[in-house]
Amino acid sequence: MLKKIKIGVLISGSGTNMDAIITACEEKKINGEVVFAGSDSPAAKGLEKAAKKGIPTFVVDYATIIRDFRQSPESFLFPDDFDLEDIRIKQSIVSQMARTDEVIRFIETRAIAEARMLDNMKPYPFDLLILAGFMRNLTPYFIDRVNVTPGRPRIMNIHPALLPAFPGTDGYGETFRYGCKVGGCTVHFIDYGEDSGPIIGQKCFAITETDTLDTIRQKGLALEHQLYPECIQLFAEDRLATVTMTYTDDRGNLRQRNIVKIAQIH
Repeated sequence: MLKKIKIGVLISGSGTNMDAIITACEEKKINGEVVFAGSDSPAAKGLEKAAKKGIPTFVVDYATIIRDFRQSPESFLFPDDFDLEDIRIKQSIVSQMARTDEVIRFIETRAIAEARMLDNMKPYPFDLLILAGFMRNLTPYFIDRVNVTPGRPRIMNIHPALLPAFPGTDGYGETFRYGCKVGGCTVHFIDYGEDSGPIIGQKCFAITETDTLDTIRQKGLALEHQLYPECIQLFAEDRLATVTMTYTDDRGNLRQRNIVKIAQIH
């Protein structure tokens, strides 16, 4: 019999994907339970929904931390295990061409916020952490403290586009403005880049001449609510394996990329 997995959720807004996941757990479509819901914003309405279900909630106010750090950095203490250079080398969210002080400030403020997030998560052991509309990029500081077993990532995200097309915060908008004939959504594991981690699953929909940005978002959200629970259940069934694919690019250079293999049920 499969062990029921414990799922942590991070949100920034209304938490519609979180709702779908909670419902899927209640309906036994996911062999798991949501054990906490955290947010970077006190205004996240999804926290109220989670609390009504008896799910513990917490907030780490990123905006206030970033503002206060800019005004008085000397009043903040960095985590004991904070290593700026290690994080700077690993991360690929902030362009290496950006001004050094901007990169450093990004890493420092996020590490402070992420350390507080990790502290809030400690009372609730979890097997899988899902980002359900969490609008903050995670740094290697956070990722490395959740992904403690090499080759066994356990942070999932859902993205409103068919990755690797249109990473970033406005996937459906970019899909619409580019004139795509097909849109969709992607569930992937988090890595050090922006929406660049190994893809677990995707669903797509046709875009017609009568579609608007609103109808595209509606189509996409309906598929998100199907896809995310399906991918989480694959994790619960221990059917996801991350493997390294080696290939040669069109210039003859040897490259490597992590991909997800889905095991069949025997």
